[in-house]
Amino acid sequence: MDIGIIGGSGYTGGELLRLLSGHPEANVTAVTSRSRKGQKVSDTHTHLRKIYDLDFEDLGAEDVAARADIVFTAVPHGTAMQVVPALLDAGVKVIDLSADYRLKAEIFEKVYKIKHTDPRDAVYGIPELHPEVAEQSFIANPGCYPTGASLAAAPLAAAGLIELAIFDSKSGISGAGAEPTEVSHYPNMAENIQAYKLTSHRHRAEIVQELTRLEPGLKKISFTPHVIPSVRGILTTAHIFVKRELSAEEVNGIYGDFYQDKPFIRLIKGIPMLGSVRGSNFCDIGFEVDKGSNRIVIISAIDNLVKGASGQAIQNMNLIFGIPETTGLWTPGIAP
Repeated sequence: MDIGIIGGSGYTGGELLRLLSGHPEANVTAVTSRSRKGQKVSDTHTHLRKIYDLDFEDLGAEDVAARADIVFTAVPHGTAMQVVPALLDAGVKVIDLSADYRLKAEIFEKVYKIKHTDPRDAVYGIPELHPEVAEQSFIANPGCYPTGASLAAAPLAAAGLIELAIFDSKSGISGAGAEPTEVSHYPNMAENIQAYKLTSHRHRAEIVQELTRLEPGLKKISFTPHVIPSVRGILTTAHIFVKRELSAEEVNGIYGDFYQDKPFIRLIKGIPMLGSVRGSNFCDIGFEVDKGSNRIVIISAIDNLVKGASGQAIQNMNLIFGIPETTGLWTPGIAP
């Protein structure tokens, strides 16, 4: 597969390149960046020295499409909608890592305060929840927080059991992107945890979209994110209040059946840890039933740059091209 990456200078672009370098079917033919035009890709992504001998180019969508079978768009929100139509018109497959196509256009405009200029539908690319990915040529790759949260609660939602879902997620600072900010400034982040957008984070809309698709009557969904002094990973604590008291055996059966034959979901006994998934495309899920109540505490752990972004995008690519979804991704986390 010949692959183009539009917007390759950020963390998700670098992670796409890292993972694709070990993919036996992948051949990266074009990487774009307007600000770094003419510079070596490996000068920005220094961990890729001797891995790639490519320059960043400033190419139009048609030029990238002419070199590729599939194009990843790893650009800021509001930018993908300016290039995706030309890519699809050129006949290439597209996986968009921005938020532009994750939500219905009217919801996107309300959440992101941006006018949507290309309100077409795309399949939301959590493969474990959307098997129809394999039949598509255009995928909206999900946000990192919604991936961890949705996978934590989906089996109970699909069973129609959720009364109230409260998600508390803690993310490594790479989720804020490669450009330094006040939040990511070391003195502000070290030995600190910062909660933000307590009730209004835009990723909540994706979580609501996914869980209400599985359980249409679900109304009460809350989400609060935090940034922690870690580079990678998202640990989500989901407090799920169910409609009837469930035993641990029942919950185990619900999750085991739902995620049967899903290679990147690891159901574990105990509490998932970021160190077990860092650098990998796995999602570790563990739970504990609060006996005597209708609460189940579910923990999910993912790497925000892999299963939360670039790894999931490649998983989607594999399914689109009819090859095993684990191709190029079946690697363990980095420990310690």
